[in-house]
Amino acid sequence: MTEIRDESVDVEIVDSALVYEGRVWDVRSDTFRYGDDEIVRQYVDHPGAAAVVAIDDRQRVAVIQQYRHPIRMRDWEIPAGLLDVEGEPPLETARRELAEEIDLVAGTIEPLLSIFTTPGGNDEVVHIFLARDLSPAPETHAREHEEADIRLEWLPLAVVVDAVLAGRMRNGILVAGVLAAAERLRR
Repeated sequence: MTEIRDESVDVEIVDSALVYEGRVWDVRSDTFRYGDDEIVRQYVDHPGAAAVVAIDDRQRVAVIQQYRHPIRMRDWEIPAGLLDVEGEPPLETARRELAEEIDLVAGTIEPLLSIFTTPGGNDEVVHIFLARDLSPAPETHAREHEEADIRLEWLPLAVVVDAVLAGRMRNGILVAGVLAAAERLRR
């Protein structure tokens, strides 16, 4: 049996136009050839992100709650941030976000998985890392806007998995990261 995987496809881009330029991401409209057809699709052009499943020595996961305007909720998430520093590898972004959002550094941090968040609507890739051997960051980060009232909780991994499976925690990056971390640790 061959190994199953996503496949890259090289299509001819006939036209690409910037429809909207935003502060964080843009909207593009591409016309491309696929087979015998010329197709037009609009999508969010996203810089990508890195996220961290931080697990302490008691098998607790660091989860944060913050306001997200598009869904009008304070959802539960794992620390994450945009790949918005030129030349910074996703691993370093993950380390930076761990320090900025929950004031921690990791003794060990390893790739867990990478996901396409919404491949029919944007090109965002989120690289999720597993962080262990946690300790306080040398300095705390000043938070503003939606991050100003971040709520941090340390919950047993099994409790978070149960909340995900019951539909009480629905953030896609948290869901993928926590389930992958639970399976990695189980194995």
